[in-house]
Amino acid sequence: YKLMTPIFGKGVVFDAPGSRLDEQMRMVMLSLREVPMRTYPPLVAEETQKMLATLGDEGELDLLHFCKELFLYTATRCLMGEDVRAGVDAEFETLYGNLEKAINPLAYFYPNLPIPTFKRRDVARARLVERVSTILDKRARSGVRVDDGLQRLVDGHYTNGQKLSPHEITGILIAIIFAGHHTSAGTQTWSIIELLRNRAIHDRLRDEVDALYARGEEHDLRVLRDHQLGRSVLREVLRLHPPLIFLFRKVLRDWQYRGRVVPAGQMLCASPAVSHRVPETYPDPERFDPSRYERGEADNPFAYIAFGGGKHKCTGNAFGLLQIQVVTQVLLRELELELVDPPESYVHNYKTATVMPQGPVRVRYRRRVRRTAVQVPSSAPTKSVRRLQLLPDRPVRVSIDRQLCQGHAVCVSEAPGIFRLGAEGEGEVFVASPSPEAFERLARAFEHCPNHAIVVAQDDAQEPS
Repeated sequence: YKLMTPIFGKGVVFDAPGSRLDEQMRMVMLSLREVPMRTYPPLVAEETQKMLATLGDEGELDLLHFCKELFLYTATRCLMGEDVRAGVDAEFETLYGNLEKAINPLAYFYPNLPIPTFKRRDVARARLVERVSTILDKRARSGVRVDDGLQRLVDGHYTNGQKLSPHEITGILIAIIFAGHHTSAGTQTWSIIELLRNRAIHDRLRDEVDALYARGEEHDLRVLRDHQLGRSVLREVLRLHPPLIFLFRKVLRDWQYRGRVVPAGQMLCASPAVSHRVPETYPDPERFDPSRYERGEADNPFAYIAFGGGKHKCTGNAFGLLQIQVVTQVLLRELELELVDPPESYVHNYKTATVMPQGPVRVRYRRRVRRTAVQVPSSAPTKSVRRLQLLPDRPVRVSIDRQLCQGHAVCVSEAPGIFRLGAEGEGEVFVASPSPEAFERLARAFEHCPNHAIVVAQDDAQEPS
């Protein structure tokens, strides 16, 4: 990540010492927790509808370009606020583009090399600091407090009481956009491509989306999490099209594995695209098959690493899934889509830092003629949901794996009688041995924890392997 330092800024995110990085991520996490997350589905849907309103009744579009623009709007609006979103104009997009173009291996060795790309990068970052400072000054003068991500950063502070500077807030803003913009845009594009390649799955999902709208549940976060077909489709897209080529970890102390010693200082890497195609785990691995999760093919947490894993798993994984799920619903609800080019012609582009489809991704669209929505049952709960089956006559023991917990606090929302917010805002166990009446709430907290950090022990309980 050293090459990102000139973009994010000195002392910001990956350039910060470990303890300071943890504190910065704690402030970011405030916008990724359960309570604010509930407000995001209608915002994402509204931004999608705004983009669709710019289209005609029928035509052709570059889906990848459409999604890149859309997710710039959704990320800034949800995670930073209305005034930051309002500032996403032509100048902002040019400045952001100049930062993107500066992601170059040269920056790892010569970050200040006086070449035009790096000069434009530095000018762009300085201008973004000015723009963020203007928003902060305007807020301070108005005296109006807004409950949004930008305000949470303004109110945040390190453990020593020091507040974030405009330089740091801007760097975090840039990092937030970089973290989810291209990854989400690419995954969204692949989602539509795969659905159009597999019409039976497309039609079934569209029927279920119609049913969600008919019941008025399309923006309910809990319903979205329980919509198994939608989630399974997205998981399968990420299995076949993970946005990162490699995941790296540095070995901090000598480590032994299967008789081999890996010395401290070495770098280890895993490739999601390779791990996701191991036939012993995923039979017929090249086939797009969302039903494989009903068969438990990804129950091994080390077999599915689209978002990484462990302590450094992608912090925004739950938000990313939510965005794509909502956008997919709106697109299926509003448009009839078809691929313009042969299905096999849509391929990966490995020339960019984030793996996306090779553009342009041409699709043909037509406004959908509404029919009376028929209510269909949502997909039945499947093994892949990690639902616990607890025996009511046996006590349970609940704990949280602190190496995995990042503080999303979904558990506090799903099972408030068992979990509560700790001093640092993370979830903590309040009742370690809950009564059988609380088992259903415990099961929901267990299955929906983004990092699977909840540990439940009960003799003879049927817990996912």
